[in-house]
Amino acid sequence: MGSPVAAGPGRVLGLVSSVVNDTLEFYQWSWSIRDKRVDNWPLMQSPIPTLIISTLYLLVVWLGPKWMKTREPFQLRNMLVFYNFGMVLLNFYIFKELFLASRARGYSYVCQSVDYSDNVYEVRIASALWWYYVSKGIEYLDTVFFILRKKFNQISFLHVYHHYTMFTLWWIGIKWVAGGQSFFGAHINAFIHVVMYMYYGLAACGPKVQKYLWWKRYLTILQLVQFHVTLGHTAWSIYIDCPFPKWMHWGVIFYAVTFILLFGNFYYRTYKQPKEPVKNGKIANGAVANGVSKSESSLVAENGKKQKKGKAKGE
Repeated sequence: MGSPVAAGPGRVLGLVSSVVNDTLEFYQWSWSIRDKRVDNWPLMQSPIPTLIISTLYLLVVWLGPKWMKTREPFQLRNMLVFYNFGMVLLNFYIFKELFLASRARGYSYVCQSVDYSDNVYEVRIASALWWYYVSKGIEYLDTVFFILRKKFNQISFLHVYHHYTMFTLWWIGIKWVAGGQSFFGAHINAFIHVVMYMYYGLAACGPKVQKYLWWKRYLTILQLVQFHVTLGHTAWSIYIDCPFPKWMHWGVIFYAVTFILLFGNFYYRTYKQPKEPVKNGKIANGAVANGVSKSESSLVAENGKKQKKGKAKGE
């Protein structure tokens, strides 16, 4: 009978070897079913560049507020106007490309499999989805601007989770399913981002425009509707056995549920929960993303110093 001591390490090594082999086989298999059309597109050769960019983003989220703690906030009004309206144009381009190419190709909004051919419309859809993925990387600047303006209260778990996962996970979407059902969610989201960045661009234009921006809460409602539609659409696709990768369907369902919970909680706390009373002349939780809050146009500036004629230093 063999020694239990000798058998133990051998069993562990065998288990480790089996796990490594299974992992390598899975990697090779998954790589064999990738969308080969995008192999030579920027950022698509490997997940490493995307992971590096996303890791740098998390470092900025962690270190940025520490760096800005003893510094004056930047106003960046002109930069915000340019950035937000630039994002309006980019998202409108993505929406337009997905809409026109999917109609020309006869895409179904109920069930659409991926066509990996070099058909001109299929490549056009894949290209639009690639730009959608890139736009999520550009949106990391939302957080950078919050940090530079010392809007630290805007950098919530929801904000970071949303930005980090959208850019990182969409690399997987482009690498394996740059077409088919993938166009549906990106199509809706690009339209919503046209409206959202239009709002933020107008808000950055200053108080003369901000008084007309009473519809911010409806942006959150629109996003919640989007997540419910995506959830229902994906669940229906599974029910009718739509020929689209099931792992992607289940991933989308899980992802949509997390957003429904997080955005639902944000909506309740922002618009339904009773507001805190005024304390020491300040209203708690009075902030406007990518714009200027009412409290900023009063006597208290972002950096804690008094303003002159309603303007913060540096404006």
